[in-house]
Amino acid sequence: MKICVAGAAGAFGRKHLQAITAINEVEVASIVDTVPDLIQDIAKEQQIEHWATDLSESLARPDIEAVILATPTPLHAAQAIQCLRAGKHVLVEIPMAEKLVDAESIVKTQRETGRIAMAGHTRRFNPSHQWVHHRIASGELSIQHLVVQTYFFRRSNLNALGEPRSWTDHLLWHHACHTVDLFQYQTGEIVSKIQALQGPIHPELGIAMDMSISLQVPSGAICSLSLSFNNDGPLGTFFRYICDHGTYIARYDDLVDGYENPIDLSGVAESQNGIELEDREFFSAIREGREPNSSVAECLPAMRTLELIEEQINI
Repeated sequence: MKICVAGAAGAFGRKHLQAITAINEVEVASIVDTVPDLIQDIAKEQQIEHWATDLSESLARPDIEAVILATPTPLHAAQAIQCLRAGKHVLVEIPMAEKLVDAESIVKTQRETGRIAMAGHTRRFNPSHQWVHHRIASGELSIQHLVVQTYFFRRSNLNALGEPRSWTDHLLWHHACHTVDLFQYQTGEIVSKIQALQGPIHPELGIAMDMSISLQVPSGAICSLSLSFNNDGPLGTFFRYICDHGTYIARYDDLVDGYENPIDLSGVAESQNGIELEDREFFSAIREGREPNSSVAECLPAMRTLELIEEQINI
């Protein structure tokens, strides 16, 4: 299978390129980014046959079967629809859109074209969260309270590699998106109650730098989410699953119990890399002609919840 990675020079584009090297029978045959010298260098370094600065050029290639979009967030919806209409399967990084109406348009286009369309909700695939999910599914665990801290120190417009961004990140539509989808995925329910607050707006970036969000599903389980771009300390997102039988803390692909004892995840999946597992699911769904875990349709309820959170914040 030959694929294209768009946004290949960005932080997550590079993570996808690295992950795909571990997956058999998948070849990155085209990469796209807006900086010619940089994308040409990446193509040469990784021996990729084609590079372009315009996604349309790659989509015009008949040998390209699928596209991974790791482009700036404001481009996600339009580019996902562009890929689908070009007859390509698409994996779009989260958020799939910055507005619910645009996410609904992606789902509508996917249904019209019959192509595979998947949202990159990596938390569903991290072995740590898979371990918890399997035990919830088997009835061993039930979430009582999911406590999540998403903390960065990002008072200037830089990406995960510390490089300048051409767009502005967002605590709600980007970072809270992970937790909202994960909470609904792990509980199997849709959020029914919301309380949300945001802190001061940054004078230059024009975004809230801090948020506090509380969620509840009909069964009674709650989620407390704290987000900040002001945190001068340990960075990243940490999930504390307080369950009826035990407490577990997930830090990306790693998991410990409530006393910091490591949980063995060696048998959970064929890799310990969440992005690789996400990509594997995408390619497997294409080969098998089935809806993937984390399809855009399956993730649409998270987008609806995000819009409800935004409405409450703006009251």
